[in-house]
Amino acid sequence: MKLTIGMATYDDFDGLFFTIQAFRINHSVENVEFVVIDNNPDGPHGKDNRGFVENWVKGKYIPYREKKSTSSRNEIFKHATGDYTLCVDSHVVIEPNGIQNLMDYYTKNPDTKNLVQGPLWYDDLKNVSTHFKPEWRDIMYGTWATDKENYEKGEPFEIPMMGLGLFSCKTSNWVGFNDKFKGFGGEEGYIHEKFRQNGGKCICLPNLRWNHRFARPNGIPYPNNLEDRVWNYFVGGMELYKDKNHPFIQDAIACFSQKLPQPVIINILNNVAR
Repeated sequence: MKLTIGMATYDDFDGLFFTIQAFRINHSVENVEFVVIDNNPDGPHGKDNRGFVENWVKGKYIPYREKKSTSSRNEIFKHATGDYTLCVDSHVVIEPNGIQNLMDYYTKNPDTKNLVQGPLWYDDLKNVSTHFKPEWRDIMYGTWATDKENYEKGEPFEIPMMGLGLFSCKTSNWVGFNDKFKGFGGEEGYIHEKFRQNGGKCICLPNLRWNHRFARPNGIPYPNNLEDRVWNYFVGGMELYKDKNHPFIQDAIACFSQKLPQPVIINILNNVAR
């Protein structure tokens, strides 16, 4: 079996470098290809990103200029040649044997339609979160939670949703982010329900822990527009439920009304519906 490890990046050479090198140093990558989607290839990190990926890693470097969006990760699956694809943020490190544990899962489940993820491994390298609770808080759908009982059993178990710093599936069974997504945010929960509607489940592998760099001392480099996030939640919700009155849509309106005037939110929803 061949594995594609892909990541979309935006002005994050340091994260990209150390994430890929951690894979190459700490894991068996003899039958692995690396695919990097650069969502700002003309920015200050683009040249070094390309040089590192093409010259040193011998991976695929794909400049993506069509739009700046979370949906750019679709390009990973378009360019993947592996039987299975692992998508990670360009600032994630995986526990020892994590790749082997993932491939062992696929050996046992070769034709799976499941979305496969692992626990978030906090910076103390002790505590974890295994999933997101499907609930709204602040301006996001999903809150970190831990199923301690199933995590300690060590066997794969079903979860409702999870953060997307790391996720994997059989490449041919990728269901895709909506092409109308713009900007960043809104994909958690949406992609999980889309896998379920396609006949799959959302699975946590306890032995696929991933450590994520959350701190951004230099600030967020990509455009992070709240109205884009609202748009994405509505686009995803309408794709899945096809009903402006569905509880997911109505809860989103209530959530974002704390940050934006409600007429602005309703106008976004009407534009999505049209």
